[in-house]
Amino acid sequence: MSVTDDDVGGLKVPVDDLETRLNTLLSRYDDVSPAGEPAPVTIATIPVDDAKSMEIRLPAEFKSAKVMIIDDEPLNIEVIQSHLEEVGVHNFVTTDRPQDALQMMRDSRPEVLLLDVRMPRVSGFDILHLMMLDPVLNSIPTIIVTATTDPTDKYKALNLGAYDFLTKPVEPSDLIPRVRNALVFKRQYDQKVRETEELERVVERRTAELQRSRQQLILSLARAAEHRDNDTANHVIRVGRYAEIIARGLGWSHEKAAIIEQAAQLHDVGKIGISDTILLKPGKLDPEEYELMKRHALMGKEIIEPFSESDREVLRTHARLGQNLLNMHNSPMMVMAARIAQTHHERWDGKGYPLGLAGEDIPIEGRITSVADVFDAVSCKRPYKPAFPRKKCFEILEEGRGTQFESQILDAFFANVEEIIEVQLALADNV
Repeated sequence: MSVTDDDVGGLKVPVDDLETRLNTLLSRYDDVSPAGEPAPVTIATIPVDDAKSMEIRLPAEFKSAKVMIIDDEPLNIEVIQSHLEEVGVHNFVTTDRPQDALQMMRDSRPEVLLLDVRMPRVSGFDILHLMMLDPVLNSIPTIIVTATTDPTDKYKALNLGAYDFLTKPVEPSDLIPRVRNALVFKRQYDQKVRETEELERVVERRTAELQRSRQQLILSLARAAEHRDNDTANHVIRVGRYAEIIARGLGWSHEKAAIIEQAAQLHDVGKIGISDTILLKPGKLDPEEYELMKRHALMGKEIIEPFSESDREVLRTHARLGQNLLNMHNSPMMVMAARIAQTHHERWDGKGYPLGLAGEDIPIEGRITSVADVFDAVSCKRPYKPAFPRKKCFEILEEGRGTQFESQILDAFFANVEEIIEVQLALADNV
């Protein structure tokens, strides 16, 4: 028959007698003696083997745990170590030189630390404080073992992150359960850390996969537009790289510069909506054809920009495909790509198209991509023109300073021209 502790008097009674006992206790107030005193109640108890109840055990999996003991008195270390050895612990790191403790902890990585506080030169409080500041050591549960009876020491130690507090002389019945509890805490903590690290690796891997998929989708869409215009496949990649280099030259963070590298690849995606008779015309476009050609900037924005609410409702009916498209269209990269597609043919002097914006009214990403796009266009062979020498390309850019291009962006381009040339050579077209 199972037993449980009584909450009054520490008696032990059978579990199935609890209801009977409760009823008996309640009946005391109904069964009153003539003197007005409750009638006595007799409760049977089960004998307890005190020796067996005090038996100290340590689970087998904890016997190999690494335990560190720091005390300036070697005898104290021997006493604590002997108590732990009696229950099977055999992996110890000890020192009576507290000044060596931190380095020893970093080298050995104990699972639990038993620490004195009143020590010369370096106190246990000093060690606790430094452990709190160390990302390697701050997860080691520390049990303070000290002869001090000053309550402020206990408060100070616990406030500095101590896991538990024991007063010397230490009894095995106090020491072993506390070491066991500290080891349970440590192993649970380490398990959570491993699970978190694994989750982070999974997230990083899936994020990288998503990034590669998105990049491939962007590149495929960009190349579809360029192929219709007889532009080379590497044109969009080079323009993205040039834009990223210029952006970094302007002080952009690597994260933001990486966004413009992708977004700039979609600068001419609007050409998908232009007729082949215009895109593939071998000669010069007439004024009407040129006006139609200029529409590719607005078309590009319409292709990329976030949808209206009515468009969203239509897309939502397409289940997962619609949801994926909505997620991409709400990304910072796609918002930037829409601005680039619309404004990369605007000019600093306001004589560009399609909106005739001027100066800083042109989004910075459009101004950057304008320089990158023109440099690639003049430096590469096209069906209607040969590739210009590099010196000529630079002269064309300088001629547009303050009129077609913003001076600050040209300065960033020329300040990083060696990197620009490296990209140009690495991604040269095979013609």
